Amino acid sequence: MPLVDIQIIKDVFTPDQKRSLIEKVTDAMVAVEGEAMRPVTWVRIREIEQGDWAIGGKLLTAADVHAMAG
Repeated sequence: MPLVDIQIIKDVFTPDQKRSLIEKVTDAMVAVEGEAMRPVTWVRIREIEQGDWAIGGKLLTAADVHAMAG
């Protein structure tokens, strides 16, 4: 039973975006492992608090991520 664990900064994605992410990641896994595995393919989103994630020593917030996305 595959488990895909996705970590994101809290408040970056909307509930609809998270739902879409889960559906598309599940579809990608099923494309590799076969349709019979869909019922046991787990996708988990873990939200990390803003300021608890850093790149290059710089703490990131949701606003920083939105600015990078342009």
